[in-house]
Amino acid sequence: MGTTQLESVQEPKYWHLKTVLSEALDSDFAVGEILPNERELAARFGVARATLRQALEQLELEGRLQRRRGVGTTVAPPRLGVAVSTAQHDWTDGGAGEAWQAVDCTTAVAPAPVLAMLDVESDESVHIVRRIRATQGQPVAAELLYVPSSSVPELSAIESPSGPTRARSVVRELHRLGLDGQDRSVELGSARADDAKELDRLPGAPVLVVTTRYLAAGGTAAVSVATYRADTCRLTFGAAGDLEISHPGQERKAS
Repeated sequence: MGTTQLESVQEPKYWHLKTVLSEALDSDFAVGEILPNERELAARFGVARATLRQALEQLELEGRLQRRRGVGTTVAPPRLGVAVSTAQHDWTDGGAGEAWQAVDCTTAVAPAPVLAMLDVESDESVHIVRRIRATQGQPVAAELLYVPSSSVPELSAIESPSGPTRARSVVRELHRLGLDGQDRSVELGSARADDAKELDRLPGAPVLVVTTRYLAAGGTAAVSVATYRADTCRLTFGAAGDLEISHPGQERKAS
């Protein structure tokens, strides 16, 4: 990459720098290649490091770059297609292709916003299932699934009180309940420390937070808060309102 003078550019410096860097990524770098450090890049382009960071953050948000623990900033691979729906694979564990992997299950009081959606007492403990979703062997999402005891009445108290076995049991019983529908919201957020570690990101990395309320018998049966890697996934909405996460050029409708 050569030095570029940005002083006379009318648009924000970081935005123009982002465009220049994006073109350089296409022509000068391969997927997975590590970029020079911030000091060197800032010197090459004659900008302050704060301006450079803004450009790099925007490219990371757009999925062009990844910040990796102990590695640095690398050129990101193309985004993966990950459907977000209530299809059968949402309730499977460890199958072929895309699958949620049960990690743990605990019993605790849910955060206040989740309690409000579940419509349970403020001091009532719920099952909290933690799952990881992988696509093509790569972790793309971490989920916390909040399930009131009333939604899984047949769950045996004799079974393991925690761990992946308990998590699978809760998910299995929830699926047997027979869900009537869902509503979902999506927002941009920053990775918390625990999610960042499981998704191989740095804390504060951009993520897509998908909150889903599962409905049954006229009420809320469970609430899922799933954190997707924003550098890997992109949300699109189909003509019928179906929601999926896909990469450019992919046209895969969510069920």
